[in-house]
Amino acid sequence: MLNLLQQCSGAKTIGITGHVRPDGDCVGSCMALYLYLKKVMPDAEVLVYLEESAKAHYQIESVKEIDYNFTSKPHYDVFFCLDSAPERTGQGQALYERAAKKINIDHHITNPGCGDVNVIQPEIGSTAELIYNLIPEEDLDNDIAKALYIGIIHDTGVFQFSNTLPSTMIAGSKLIQYDIDFANLIQESFYEKTYKQTRIMAEAVLKSERYLDGKCLLSYFTREEMTKLQADSPDFTGIINRLKTVRGVECAVFMYEIEPGNYKVSLRTSDRVDATKVTTVFGGGGHVKAAGCNIQGTPEQVITKLTEEIAKQV
Repeated sequence: MLNLLQQCSGAKTIGITGHVRPDGDCVGSCMALYLYLKKVMPDAEVLVYLEESAKAHYQIESVKEIDYNFTSKPHYDVFFCLDSAPERTGQGQALYERAAKKINIDHHITNPGCGDVNVIQPEIGSTAELIYNLIPEEDLDNDIAKALYIGIIHDTGVFQFSNTLPSTMIAGSKLIQYDIDFANLIQESFYEKTYKQTRIMAEAVLKSERYLDGKCLLSYFTREEMTKLQADSPDFTGIINRLKTVRGVECAVFMYEIEPGNYKVSLRTSDRVDATKVTTVFGGGGHVKAAGCNIQGTPEQVITKLTEEIAKQV
């Protein structure tokens, strides 16, 4: 098993980054690693670089220490890329590539490992669980446990997705021993929505359409619709999971226009559909049942491209 402290031995500057539009697992795993390294290496400068994330992750108090501007240092002794391959980290990629030692820790099946040191375990349900496995139990505390727990619940759907293993449940049970308010963390970070987010989700469900004899349910927003709704990417949290709960749906798709003619696409699938077989066609990646990509075109063109690939499996 990777020894984090040994890998960072002698380092004066340590950087950490994750993927663009960071979710709960990305934020949770990055902040847990940050808190651990700050604790055991007090003389080192540890920095986290991420895009701004949904406010639901702000129960992790240390998120205020994230550098959202990606302020560059002239040199990094060690740089971690978590929950992603470096090419999906946006501005973080250049910082990562500048480091003397690069460490890539991820659980996405489409990541081949892009560091000098790689820990890629697709069988594990979240990167937060991977980080939990790498932190010695004697170094865990309330703040680290909170960050790890948030990461785990977000990528396992509060222990209900098929990527939940017995080891995941054991990790969760041990983390709540650190006096974290786990019921409140679940409610506020996973289930609770603002009134605006609830209206946006309702709109997404109302305008959804069925394809492939009802096996595929798809909804999308154009830039024009997003402007009208005053919506941005954090407001779309949970929509794709809601679409997947419709009976008979084997592949749910939600997409939105991030710039003119460029759609960010998310998929959630059943056992019959491998989401990565769809997204990798378009340069994306992810997990067997949860994956994403970007596709160029009009909504109609993007839908046609997607449904043609999905149809090969359903």
